[in-house]
Amino acid sequence: MESISKQLIIIGGAEDKKEDCEILREFVRRAGGTKAKIVIMTAATELPREVGENYIRVFERLGAEDARIVDTETRDDASSSTALEAVSKATGIFFTGGDQARITSVLKDTELDTAIHKRFAEGAVIAGTSAGAAVMPDKMIVEGDSQTNPRMEIIDMGPGLGFLPGVVIDQHFLQRGRLGRLISALIQEPADLGFGIDENTAMVVTDRQVEIIGEGSVTIVDVESTYDNMGEILKDEALAICGAKLHMLPRGYKFDLKTRQPILNNVSVLAGSANT
Repeated sequence: MESISKQLIIIGGAEDKKEDCEILREFVRRAGGTKAKIVIMTAATELPREVGENYIRVFERLGAEDARIVDTETRDDASSSTALEAVSKATGIFFTGGDQARITSVLKDTELDTAIHKRFAEGAVIAGTSAGAAVMPDKMIVEGDSQTNPRMEIIDMGPGLGFLPGVVIDQHFLQRGRLGRLISALIQEPADLGFGIDENTAMVVTDRQVEIIGEGSVTIVDVESTYDNMGEILKDEALAICGAKLHMLPRGYKFDLKTRQPILNNVSVLAGSANT
């Protein structure tokens, strides 16, 4: 029996919704194209109708067969028969931006959470932007300071929805200067791989392989087998980390989650240092 590919589209926020819509177009294509049935999860936003209807217009313009909002203001809403039926038929499930803590507080460990994971295992494409991207790992950044050096006090971590376990994801990455908080999250978690996704950029995850699409880059921080001083410092003191690997991958590049290496097909890489 052929195995079913699990597909994620994890977006750094502020994706194009008016012009070519490269990222949302790819989501609709992978969710079934003109036969796509899309559920828009608006738990993260305080404006569910406005935000949801904006995405409905985009998905319908791109040709999706059906696009509808599932709004969960309370945990009771996450056992609604209407919501469960919509998810059971969905070929694509899209989490909007907003506040990631709202998503997990309302959805985590509910009937709807179980139903979404079931559809994911059956082949439905899961996508999320901004806050909807943050919830993809099993442990997520709940909140944290940007544009600062790594320290334990600058971030709060919490449970995510677990679609891509064992990593940390941050969004609006270049635009908000979040390298320090991503490294802080990686050391605190601890996780070995961190992904910082720029705005209007996405990482498409299929069969343990990541492909970058959109106009920016994805910064990958690998802290496996590194040194850090977390056991020697107080909460407000600066973190030291030595030996980390850093990859910055733009559109078209791929990354293997199993080997933890970029896939450099047809790309010449110069070894060694440049002449000075």
